[in-house]
Amino acid sequence: MDWVRTLQIRPGVTAIIGGGGKTSLLRTLGEELVKAGYKVLLCTTTKIFPFDGLPCVTETGTDALLAARAQGGLICAGTLLDSGKLTAPAAPMTQLEALFDYVLVEADGSAHLPLKAHAPHEPVIPAETAQTICVVGASGFAKPIREAAHRPELYARLAGAAETDLVTPGLAAAVLTAEKLHSRVLVNQAELAVPEAKELVGLLGCPAVAGSLKLEKIF
Repeated sequence: MDWVRTLQIRPGVTAIIGGGGKTSLLRTLGEELVKAGYKVLLCTTTKIFPFDGLPCVTETGTDALLAARAQGGLICAGTLLDSGKLTAPAAPMTQLEALFDYVLVEADGSAHLPLKAHAPHEPVIPAETAQTICVVGASGFAKPIREAAHRPELYARLAGAAETDLVTPGLAAAVLTAEKLHSRVLVNQAELAVPEAKELVGLLGCPAVAGSLKLEKIF
C-alpha cells in the first residue's frame, strides 16, 4: 500500500493530528519513505513513547542526529522524560527540516481514543509544517460521544449534539469542518465501519480517504 502517494505527503514537515492511528501512520509513512531512499525523522511536539525497534536520538545538539542519519534507515528523536516518553527534540524544527528529507511529527494526543476535539492550545503544529493530516478512527462510529471522543464536552458542542448522542459521519464531519485544522483526512480503521467511513469522506470538503493501516487497504 502506497500511503505516501495516497496522502500526497510532500518533503519537509508533516504534522499528524486527531486520533485512531496517528503513531501507526507516522511509522507507516516513515518506512515507505525510507524504502524509497529518503532520510526520515519521526518526532513529536507532545508526548509519545519511543518507537520499538528504531534508533532513538535523545542527545542535545546535531552530532547524534547526523551520526544516526549517516547510518541510514528510519530514526526518531526527542527529549527523554522521566516517564519514559519523548517530548519535542531539543533541536529547532528548522534545523531538523534541514537535516532530513521528511520530518513526520505527531502533534496531538487523544488518550488512545478514536476521535478528538481540540482545546485552544491544541494541536501543537510546528510553524514549518507543510501539511497536516487528521486521523479519524472509524471505531468511534455508533458509540456515544462521551465514550469515543477525547474532550467529549467540546466534541459535542462542535457537533451540535449531546455527549450521550451516538457518533455519526455527519457529527464527525461537523467537528472537522468547525475546527479546520487539517489539510487532509484519513478515516482509519475503516474495516470496522465501511459505509460510515465512506460517508464521512463524502461529507468533507477537503482531500480525504477511508482506509485501514492495519489491513493496508483503501476502501
